[in-house]
Amino acid sequence: MHFWALISVYVWAGGHHLHYSALPDWAQSLGMVMSLILLAPSWGGMINGMMTLSGAWHKLRTDPTLRFLVVSLSFYGMSTFEGPMMSIKTVNALSHNTDWTIGHVHAGALGWVAMISIGAIYHLLPVLTGQKSMWSVRLINTHFWLATIGTVLYIASMWVNGILQGLMWRAFNADGSLTYSFVESVEASYPGYFVRFLGGAFFLAGMLLMAYNAYRTVSSEDAIEPEKTAQPQLA
Repeated sequence: MHFWALISVYVWAGGHHLHYSALPDWAQSLGMVMSLILLAPSWGGMINGMMTLSGAWHKLRTDPTLRFLVVSLSFYGMSTFEGPMMSIKTVNALSHNTDWTIGHVHAGALGWVAMISIGAIYHLLPVLTGQKSMWSVRLINTHFWLATIGTVLYIASMWVNGILQGLMWRAFNADGSLTYSFVESVEASYPGYFVRFLGGAFFLAGMLLMAYNAYRTVSSEDAIEPEKTAQPQLA
């Protein structure tokens, strides 16, 4: 149901990126409605993934690869709630063309897509190369915290910047003139951009650790010997 609902509905949701543009109003409204409908299958898939761990949550204490997969589902649930909310025209009037949109995109790109891909690679690489496990579980754990903290810093700073920019752009004086110039909104965003830089640096450092860990795993000489299947005896 999750797969076919996404395939069927997602194609109609793109119009929510074009609110308050030259796109016909009916198409903007259709994009908003379809985006709200998407909340159900998206959260259904997220809950299904989370509930798969029922009775096995204790494994998160010792398995950092599993943490990547679970946290990625959390970010997926968050970003697929935020997306439909931002598609509502009254909310989009504040978030449109601001850094809030950047934060939302990276909640999905870093928190969901990147983290579940990283977890899948950590799980599959030893299998594909015949190793018992990744070279260093400690490095995987360090990578997890760098990626998680980096993602949170990145998206939270963009949320704050986006709301700040939206409010400054919508502020008017009594005579109808703008209270703030565009340059003033950029200057006010500088602290957020610095925090975003820190978050990106954390995430990049984690990826470099992953590359080193993967290299040491692939080049290790402790590969498991493949099992030999018994050959049938001819009479």
